[in-house]
Amino acid sequence: MPAISATCRLGAQICLALLLVGTSAVAGHAQSRKPSVEEIAAIRDCAKKYETDLDEGERHCLFNLVGTPCTEKPDGLSNLGRVDCYRLEGAIWDDLLNENYQRLAADLDDRQKAKLRDMQRAWIAYRDTTCGFYDTKIQGSMALPMGAACAARETARRALLLKFFNGL
Repeated sequence: MPAISATCRLGAQICLALLLVGTSAVAGHAQSRKPSVEEIAAIRDCAKKYETDLDEGERHCLFNLVGTPCTEKPDGLSNLGRVDCYRLEGAIWDDLLNENYQRLAADLDDRQKAKLRDMQRAWIAYRDTTCGFYDTKIQGSMALPMGAACAARETARRALLLKFFNGL
């Protein structure tokens, strides 16, 4: 920080540029972490355990195994840290969602596949619009972790629903 403070005396634009570069480097570093094998297994095992009960699956599996424990560690205490924790969990659910989608599509005829694709596209628009509304409503830094948590939650719900459809 002393180097940045000294440079800030040179001008506000240089100071702002350095702060933005520093912030993006921290955010980029935190976002590069991939889910561990244990984190992936914990969510997958939980989702499998509750594959016939969507509410219980959400209650037991969502945030309890990866997201919340991550936010309680030093790296997860800041807003950007919390965003990364929720995105980390969301990535696991997204992989599971895609697998469940592919498995479901493999068992459908062409008409059903088209309906599944339409349904999924509508859901993506719903998720993006709903989770993006945190930014519109809050207009502050808390919108970031809340939006990331929303995206992870909606992705988890969708992954569980698609798995449920596979069992019908």
